[in-house]
Amino acid sequence: MKISILGAGSWGTAISLLLSKKNFEVCVWDRNDKVLDDIKLNRKNDRYLPGITLSSNIIPKYDIKEAIDGAEMIVVAVPSHAVRDVCSKIKDCVIKDQIFISLTKGIEDKTFKRMSQVIEEFFPENKVAVLSGPSHAEEVSRDIPTAVVVASKHEDVALKVQDIFMTPNFRVYTNTDIIGVEIGGAVKNIIALAAGISDGLGFGDNTKAALMTRGIAEIARLGIALGANPMTFTGLSGIGDLIVTCMSMHSRNRRAGILIGKGKSLKEALEEVNMVVEGVNTTKSTYQLSLSIGVEMPITKELYNVLFNGKDPKLAVTELMQRDKKDELESMLFKVVI
Repeated sequence: MKISILGAGSWGTAISLLLSKKNFEVCVWDRNDKVLDDIKLNRKNDRYLPGITLSSNIIPKYDIKEAIDGAEMIVVAVPSHAVRDVCSKIKDCVIKDQIFISLTKGIEDKTFKRMSQVIEEFFPENKVAVLSGPSHAEEVSRDIPTAVVVASKHEDVALKVQDIFMTPNFRVYTNTDIIGVEIGGAVKNIIALAAGISDGLGFGDNTKAALMTRGIAEIARLGIALGANPMTFTGLSGIGDLIVTCMSMHSRNRRAGILIGKGKSLKEALEEVNMVVEGVNTTKSTYQLSLSIGVEMPITKELYNVLFNGKDPKLAVTELMQRDKKDELESMLFKVVI
């Protein structure tokens, strides 16, 4: 089987390596020819995943149409802001039997579409799945035990992807709630940015625990309003992904947040991280989405003001702490279940 990977960032490369170890033919495309050169000549991707040797059956392709030609599965691993452009590049050469798998976590600016919805806009006849969960590329590439979830509206597709991606160290669960899985995977980056700012300000474990707990409530409120199953947010793409992204220094979102908490501007923080920080664009799109559908997301609102309106992070924390008194279960997902 040929599988095409569009995007040779750290996660796209890690998944390429995982699939290549199962003896699939893996074709990788990226807009950066230097990255493809490194894969071709050195069996490395030192730009995004240093220290990892790549298998010989990972084949770099400089032409995106050649990369997907004959592929049974097309894995989309580009940043969220690039998904629409990539889809437009291949819209005339995709056949309806090809399955799309999105690895991208984000909500599109202005349209507020999830990544699977952007793909479906271009390819309405193709089946789409989403792979998400607590899975740092740096660890997956080193065969560190990891569990993720694949979601699709089509159960047969979810089961097929599960079979293809499952390894002794990469456990894949299935879920038909694609809305919940994508919302959890996207919005947790907002909370991770906030958790990083908290670390940068010198706050402690109490603060981060509060952010994470109230953060999952915020994520669930949005997801439920959009039609998600509340229980999805207790799973790998909800609490699981939130934990790993808020706690680990592998997390670009947390690292960027730490720098902002220490007084650097958003521009300076992004330059220092030097990789895509999905939570930044997701904060903007999610905040605007929450306003449009009337969902209360106080952490997202304060982070939006810190990132885009120059608000002092300490003032944002103060205003979060001094909000009107609430009953804890008033808007928690468990009350919605009942």
